Amino acid sequence: MTALPDSADPLLRAKLEAMAELAAGAGHEINNPLATIAGHAQRLLVDEADPDRRQALLTIGAQAYRIRDMIGDLMLFARPPVPVPQAVKVRVALESVFAALRPALPANLALELAKGRECEIWADPTQFSVVNSSLLRNAAEACSLKDLGEPEAAPAVLRVACKSQGEMALLTFTDGGCGFAPDELEHAFDPFFSARQAGRGLGFGLPKSWRIVTGHGGRIAITSPANPTVVSVWWPLAASRQTQRSSVLE
Repeated sequence: MTALPDSADPLLRAKLEAMAELAAGAGHEINNPLATIAGHAQRLLVDEADPDRRQALLTIGAQAYRIRDMIGDLMLFARPPVPVPQAVKVRVALESVFAALRPALPANLALELAKGRECEIWADPTQFSVVNSSLLRNAAEACSLKDLGEPEAAPAVLRVACKSQGEMALLTFTDGGCGFAPDELEHAFDPFFSARQAGRGLGFGLPKSWRIVTGHGGRIAITSPANPTVVSVWWPLAASRQTQRSSVLE
């Protein structure tokens, strides 16, 4: 079964614009009291010596910032910044993101990059890293959920491959985690939807990835039978976009 959202759907575009207006208004109205709550919690921490009360204040501050981040994610999803693309080496970018995430990933998770010719895509480097980070985290969490209850979980491998397809580069993220049930796959790109237990994440990784990828003229799809799960991402190749730019300038 495959999940593939259609970014050209006019109804979807109208909904996203309405969401952007809601997020902008809510962000202003909610972030001000949140800043007050977080600020008071920080000030009370300075003179608080009781361990239980300190922990309570830290929790208050952390949850206030979590709400702020949720509003920020909603705004970014509804109206993301315009990408500033350039040539990006896929392997180098993936290795950099994985190294940065390594301390927070399961110890038994290994990244396997397929050998072959280096793919160079046309993308905003920061936004490309956000997509890679979201997909790596999503795969890592799926693998960790599958291993729950197993005292000595076998090594989990996340395989990433990149190959050229015409004017596009196809990146595939393959993991042997818990996969998606059909109803979960149907809502995989919906904001705040999460197949995980309540409180185990915002469910924004895949929606953000979709918005960024389609904003670059690419597309993203998920194929998830029982096992494994494959996330396919099509990015414009740098060579094709640079050739187009040269033709326009001439």
